[in-house]
Amino acid sequence: MHVDPLAPLLDLADVAPAFAEARNTVDAAMRHRALRRHGGQVAAEASLRAAVASAALEGSTYDLEEVRGGTVTDPTVQGALRVAESLGGLVDLWPRAPRQVLAKLHVLAARGVVHDHDLGRLVSGAERIDALSALVAGNEETPPLLLAAIVHAELITLRPFAGPAGVVARAAARLTLIGRGFDPRGLVGVEAGHLEREPEYVGSAGAYATGTPDGVRSWLRHYASAVTAGAQQIAVIGDGVLAAV
Repeated sequence: MHVDPLAPLLDLADVAPAFAEARNTVDAAMRHRALRRHGGQVAAEASLRAAVASAALEGSTYDLEEVRGGTVTDPTVQGALRVAESLGGLVDLWPRAPRQVLAKLHVLAARGVVHDHDLGRLVSGAERIDALSALVAGNEETPPLLLAAIVHAELITLRPFAGPAGVVARAAARLTLIGRGFDPRGLVGVEAGHLEREPEYVGSAGAYATGTPDGVRSWLRHYASAVTAGAQQIAVIGDGVLAAV
């Protein structure tokens, strides 16, 4: 029997209830009637909003409608859009070859931002990336929401790639949620939840980096809140799709 190395984190105060609330909110969101016939449109809009939010968290903030209209040429925004478009093709590879996927995500995210020589190349933290890859590869024991939160936290605090490493971190977490069946259709825009709570996002990531139980607890509670907010966006998007048809 395999033992989940992250299981003790669910015993930190208020973490399990926060994760349960996030799960319940996602389950409720998945029952929105727009998903019955217009699921593809909802998924496309959620992906666009997630990419715009992820770029904004890297300092490249643009109006959603401008990005939708194709007038924004900012390389970080374009990279976030490329990453969002690529996720479906990387879901199966992620648990088999995490390091390869991380390098691919960085190539997509950082093209035009960093020198071509640096695309896909680690600039720090090789040992921790090895440990994270070992944690991701074939892990069926850790609950997907917890695993995604730790993947995100490790990458966002380590920033092992040059340039928009945060885009890579958020994409890797999304791949975890999709691949492990928490959000199989890729509808939950967790990135929008992080942006909505940006000061908390930054602060809790810094707290996580301290390695203390309270710091890790702060991050996990934030992550659950961001997932909850991202799930709530599904109804907003779904209502908009229904109103347009």
